[in-house]
Amino acid sequence: MFVDSVELMLSSGKGGAGCVSFWTEKFVVNGGPDGGDGGKGGSIYFKVDSNTDTLSALRGRNHIKAENGRQGEARNKYGRKGVDTIITVPPGTTVIDMETSEELLDLLEEGEKVLFIEGGKGGLGNSHFKSASNQRPTFAQPGLPGITKEVRLELKMIADVGLVGFPNVGKSTLISTLSNARPQIANYEFTTLTPKLGVVFIGEFDSFMMADIPGIIEGASDGRGLGLEFLRHIERTKTLLLLIDAANYREMHYQYQALLVELARYSEALAKRKFAIAITKIDAMDQESANLLIEGFLNDIGLTPNDTLKKYKVQSDYLSYGYVHEFGKKLPTDAPIFVIPISSVTHGNTEPLRYALFDSVQMVKEEEK
Repeated sequence: MFVDSVELMLSSGKGGAGCVSFWTEKFVVNGGPDGGDGGKGGSIYFKVDSNTDTLSALRGRNHIKAENGRQGEARNKYGRKGVDTIITVPPGTTVIDMETSEELLDLLEEGEKVLFIEGGKGGLGNSHFKSASNQRPTFAQPGLPGITKEVRLELKMIADVGLVGFPNVGKSTLISTLSNARPQIANYEFTTLTPKLGVVFIGEFDSFMMADIPGIIEGASDGRGLGLEFLRHIERTKTLLLLIDAANYREMHYQYQALLVELARYSEALAKRKFAIAITKIDAMDQESANLLIEGFLNDIGLTPNDTLKKYKVQSDYLSYGYVHEFGKKLPTDAPIFVIPISSVTHGNTEPLRYALFDSVQMVKEEEK
């Protein structure tokens, strides 16, 4: 089961109480107080582990506590420190305060270990309170209590490219064609119920991450369908790839506008994200009909077909649009980086799409430096 959000109550350990003790030994006269300090309570840590890809291990664990510190002992012996609790989470996990909705931690780096709640301090033993006027103190400090916080953990996948589109437009087929991901594929809507992450390899040494989320429908930003629950997974993506279905009952321009509206309503940051377009399922019609649809779509969004994507060997018999990919050149902010018609079934233009996406991701990273 994929679990991307859990609610937990976390408590650090209570400090151990100080000890009240007096040195009593044969031949020792007036040994005096020798009560040791209590041990510090255990702390709560978060640790990022890339071998973990869901929060399912935390599901059902409503209250996680660190160990309490032990009481101090005679002969000025310290009580044992409580054992720390380390909560292992996948990269991309955010920790949100349930009471204030404030984001407390954003855990991204592999191996990162962060102290979240410190354990309570141990109490002082009675040996600390001896004085000339009080040579036999009969009291010690109690340990300080631990801290309890109610938090929500949310997993936001870290990917370079996020696939966005209506249900059944070919997202799962595309990610299985380009990457090592193997999602469920079927000819009905909402076959993708959980996000999928795949690595797209470019040659021997280069690669990028691609995320497929459940289909977005009209009103997803208001909570309809599955889109709202998983839109958070594309918040971290550098580039969005909008999939527009040429064979869908929805008009292509309508799909395009609806997706942009839902992204903008969900997050202003997503609305400003660089994006590209892949027109899917062009194998469902002949070349002439496909080109008529593509040309009409490009005109509707104010673009003109061009041949600047030839370097990627885009099939010349289909219309396409794109900027010349040159490092140092500013990418557009209000228009797609490129529009490529593809067929994941026949692998038409999937290789050009792979390389065009890689270049786009690299350029976006360069712009952010």
